[in-house]
Formats: sequence, structure tokens, C-alpha cells
Amino acid sequence: MNPLERAVRRVDALQQGSRWLSFVIGVVKKYGDDNAGALSVQLTYAMFTTVFPLMLLLVTVMALVLAGDPSARSAVLRSTFHQFPIVGTELSKNIHVMRRNSAFGLVIGLLGILYGSTGLAGAGLQTMEQVWNIPGAIRPNYWTRMARSLLFLVVMGVGLIVTTFLSSFGTFGRHNFWLGVASEAVAALVNIGIYMAAFRVLTPRQIESRALVPGVLLAGVLWTVVQAFGGYVVGHYLRDDNAVYGTFATVLGLIAWIYIGAQLTVYAAEMNAVIARRLWPRGMVQPPLTKADQVSIALQAVENQRRPEQEVLTRVRGRPMSQAEYLRRGGEGPDESTIGTERRAPGEEGAQGPGGPASAPGPAR
Repeated sequence: MNPLERAVRRVDALQQGSRWLSFVIGVVKKYGDDNAGALSVQLTYAMFTTVFPLMLLLVTVMALVLAGDPSARSAVLRSTFHQFPIVGTELSKNIHVMRRNSAFGLVIGLLGILYGSTGLAGAGLQTMEQVWNIPGAIRPNYWTRMARSLLFLVVMGVGLIVTTFLSSFGTFGRHNFWLGVASEAVAALVNIGIYMAAFRVLTPRQIESRALVPGVLLAGVLWTVVQAFGGYVVGHYLRDDNAVYGTFATVLGLIAWIYIGAQLTVYAAEMNAVIARRLWPRGMVQPPLTKADQVSIALQAVENQRRPEQEVLTRVRGRPMSQAEYLRRGGEGPDESTIGTERRAPGEEGAQGPGGPASAPGPAR
């Protein structure tokens, strides 16, 4: 073992010995194992195709419902576009031309939001199935996915209404510090509720709701902080600059803003899976494989089951070993004749499913 490798392994042993650092590394490793970067990009694209029809529909509905009260209509729209701090002003300037033909705008908005939301829900369902390593043979069928997509559309609509109201309250609260703090606290609670509803709709039913709570709390609070920070930047540094951005920069800014939200959401889901299955500490340098490493690679193998008739069985040679023990043994791993972690496809006799030895998922519902 050369000096550089020994130094790296010592760093690995240090992080494995730290509860919080090893947990962070475990979440990052799980993110990489699931190819979650591609999942985040897919979510970003799906959300981007949803935002414009959603805004168009909102503008059209406001033009019809509040036709006799322009000030109220403007207040509602300002509150809604406030949810996109960096580019909200430019969006509000460009998404208004359909008011000239409300019926046409309403139809286009409804079709667009239906198409975009089902695509977004599909991307979300795939992301959660990947994060929780659900085998292909027990993933929800087409009709179940469609029903969840429509339910997700309801969640989006309720979330838009509630957050729009809170945005207007938060704007008023800027004139009073404590009122502003109270509005942000309420916004965090609402974001947590919206995340919980969205995670529950998108996550397969085999996963219990309590397993979703840690990531939901993290995502709800962090998204509130991100929105508040974006509003602060716009209010103090970019107030007079929006006019020079142009449409091109507005689109890029919107994509960047959505991508931040997608990344935050996926990391929150990964954290849930890591906590529920205790997938830490993980090794940065392998061999050796920790217990969490062995469970993780076994879950990835079981995930590839495609048919109920297919049996997936994976074994890892050698018992789990920490990096510190590996160094103490002078770079010698465990006896490879020993059989370590074992996983079968869920549904098989004696199977160990993604939830652990006693919690194999049942059939898709």
C-alpha cells in the first residue's frame, strides 16, 4: 500500500468513524448509485414544460374571474410570480397576451397543464422508484401511474393557491420585521405540507409515510430559505436590472431556479432512503465493503427484476469490514469464502427486500 493510498484510506476511516460526516457521504454515494443527476435533469425539464401552461392558465382564470377588479387581479398575479424571485418580473410581463382571447387561453392552458403535470408526475414516480430501488416487476402499472398523476395535479393546484396567498401576506409583512418572520415560518410549514403530499403521491405504497418525514422536513425548510434568499437578492441588488435580462436570460434563469428545486427534492428523497435502510457509513475507497456498501449493491441488483417469474439472487463474498479494520489488518480483507449480504427478488420465499430482511415489498398497487 503506497503512502498516497494509505493517506486516502485514513481519511476514509475518519469519515466512517464520524456519524454525521459518514451520513452525508452515504447520501452523496446513494445519489451517485441511483444516477440521480439524470433524474434531476428529467424533473427539471418536466417542471419547465409545466410552469408556462400553469402561469397561462392562472392569468386567464384571473382575467375571467376578476375582470372587474384589476387591482385585485394584479395583486394575485404579483404574489404568484413572486415564487420565482429571479425571473418573476419578466414572466409577469410576457405571460399576459392570451387575455385578449380568454377562451382560447383557457383551453390551451388546461391542455398544457394536463400534459405537463402528467409528464412531471411520471418523472417524479420514476425518480422515487429509482431512489427506493423498487424492482421493475412490482412497480405501479399504467393505470395506477395515471391516477397518481391526476392526484399530483390536484396537489399542485392546491399548493399554488396556498402559496400564492402566503406570498401576498409575505409581501405585506416586509414592512414589519416580526410579521415577515411569522410569514416565513408559516410558509415553511406550508411547504412541508406540500412536500409531504407530493412525496406520498409519488412514492410507491410499499414505503411507509413515516419514512418520508425526514426528507420532507429538510426540503420544506430549505426551499423556504432558498425562496427568501432569492427574494432578498432581487429586492436589494436586481430590482432595476430585470429589464435588461431579455427573454433568453429569463428562460435560463427559470431553468436554473427549477433545477435547484429538483436537486433539493431528489437529495431529500435520497436522504429518506438512506435513513430508512441505514445505508451509512459507506466506503470512499474499496475494498473493503462496509455493511451499507453490501446492502446498497445488493439493492441495485434486485432492482433489475423485470418479471414476477424472474428470480434475482445476489451474494457478496466476505463479511463487512470498516476501513479502520482494513488498515489494522495491513490491507488484508476478510476471508472471501465467507458469504456476506444476500438479497432475493421480493416475493421469493425467504426474500430480503429493499426494506430489509423482514420488510419485502408486496405486489404493486
